[in-house]
Amino acid sequence: MAASPHKLRSTNALWAALQTISNGRSSLVPSSTEQELEWLLVGKATIQLYGLVINALLEQTLPLGHDIWYWDSVLGSKFNSGLYAFQTSPQYLWQISKNVYQDVREESVVLDTISRRWSKFYQILRKSIRRRSLTIWGSKTMPHLMRFRVDARAKQSHVKRAREMSACGIGILMDECLTLDPDKGNDSSINDHKDEWKVVVSKSIPLIDAVIRNVTAIDQGASNFEDMVFANLEDDSDIDTQRDPTDIEPMRRPIVLASRLEGILRESLPTYKTISIGQAAQYGRPSRLVRYWLPLSIMILSASMTFRFAVIRKAQIQAWISDLGTTVLDFWTNWVLEPSKKVIATIRHDEDSEIAIMSRKSLEGDRASLERMVIEFAMDYPDPATGQTLNEMELSSIRAKVKEGDLTPVLKAYEKDLRRPFIGIIGGNLVRALLIQVQKTKVDIEVAVGGIDSLLKSQELVFGFVGLTPGILVCLAIGRWLKSAFKAPTDQTRFGAQGRMLRILRNIDRLLSASTPSNNRLLTYKEHGLLLCEVYELRQCGQRMIPNELYPDFLEEVNDLVDLRVGVERQLRAADRIRWAYKKWLL
Repeated sequence: MAASPHKLRSTNALWAALQTISNGRSSLVPSSTEQELEWLLVGKATIQLYGLVINALLEQTLPLGHDIWYWDSVLGSKFNSGLYAFQTSPQYLWQISKNVYQDVREESVVLDTISRRWSKFYQILRKSIRRRSLTIWGSKTMPHLMRFRVDARAKQSHVKRAREMSACGIGILMDECLTLDPDKGNDSSINDHKDEWKVVVSKSIPLIDAVIRNVTAIDQGASNFEDMVFANLEDDSDIDTQRDPTDIEPMRRPIVLASRLEGILRESLPTYKTISIGQAAQYGRPSRLVRYWLPLSIMILSASMTFRFAVIRKAQIQAWISDLGTTVLDFWTNWVLEPSKKVIATIRHDEDSEIAIMSRKSLEGDRASLERMVIEFAMDYPDPATGQTLNEMELSSIRAKVKEGDLTPVLKAYEKDLRRPFIGIIGGNLVRALLIQVQKTKVDIEVAVGGIDSLLKSQELVFGFVGLTPGILVCLAIGRWLKSAFKAPTDQTRFGAQGRMLRILRNIDRLLSASTPSNNRLLTYKEHGLLLCEVYELRQCGQRMIPNELYPDFLEEVNDLVDLRVGVERQLRAADRIRWAYKKWLL
């Protein structure tokens, strides 16, 4: 993979370092030490340039994959195709109008009368529109929506070819550039091996130049691009290293190679970036101005009316803003802070925060009142069988029975007066007995409510969290909405990170399954470059989704994917391992 951008020198710094080679030489025939230092500087500059070129190719290739996804979505449904046709219709009409205007100006002739001039003008106009429509779309009977789909399909084809060309360039550089043969490092040829890296550098610089100059010729195709690159290398004079070491030309080779590197930095690389950006703008996803011209137009046309409305309704708008602020503040206070305080008080077992349906002293007061009523009733109306006043022991027994709910003295009098109710109401104890039973019913109800009250107190913390939950959920929902609203839009918003990783793994599996290994390479240059692009995106997604403790293991699997020495079968198994080992973050 390419080196990280923060480890690479800038173009200006690298160019300044290369100038020291030609400006710092003291004589035409330099010493061996000076020449060795020049070679070392050229070698390091070549490595830096190699990283810059790889990064430039990746930066221009990766967005093309998102453009391909966009065209897939446009061609995948009629609604998206219609939306694309509506978005690009002003651009299409402007192009037609401009071409027709040029035709009218070229074919206009001077006639005698105004009517003949208008008649000739309309004939030229109709002829031009008909010819331009056939030139652009190729068919007069083609449906309007199908015309835009043909245009989208043509742009998608150009984007795919551009991506394949860039991937092929990456594959060539990764396979052929700055590669040393480890088998030549034996002791018998140690002197030859010492200068082998110079030969590799001498071959790598023209290779980088040939790739960066021809990679934007998307009409050639990937296979023709490979032939073109290697044909340029065969005709390149800087690769000829079989010269006499005593000749003065090898002594100037570091200067020649440094000059070649300067040319790549100052001409080839900027030209490639300019052409690639132009191709992406021409064939890639339309710009935001094209896609959102209607909302922007409405906003611009309605700006004055909106401003007048804001001026006229200034007081109401201020009141709305004030009410909104008050509502938000009250919501925060009543639904978040207060429930939180109650939960904290419950955890601390604050008595003032306990849930209670009735007051704590209500039951004791009513029960004491019932005891006094029953005792006084028993003392006023002793048992007729004995006719004696109740002593203290008997009163204590009655008091204990009343606490247990036994009202025998009152019920006996009540039963006696029920035999003759009218006499009991007038001269008996029926009314008093009924009122005592009403008090007894009140005490029983309070006992039942006390049981419910105890149950609520045992679950007080649960009710506290239930009261706090709505406020917390609303705050979280608003926070997530604000985060997504103010977050910079990315290309992942449509598919999501999980869907993106699944699609990348699917592309890797298809790429490896459909690969056609050659004799000396396991993958072709184009397949190797496409694999590196997909794996680069896979690492970016994994870095955001995979937990930190599992990310080193994930990198091991990713390294197996890009290791061509293990073979296609092991690469496919590595893709399968990623799919099942990290399915928790993929599904």
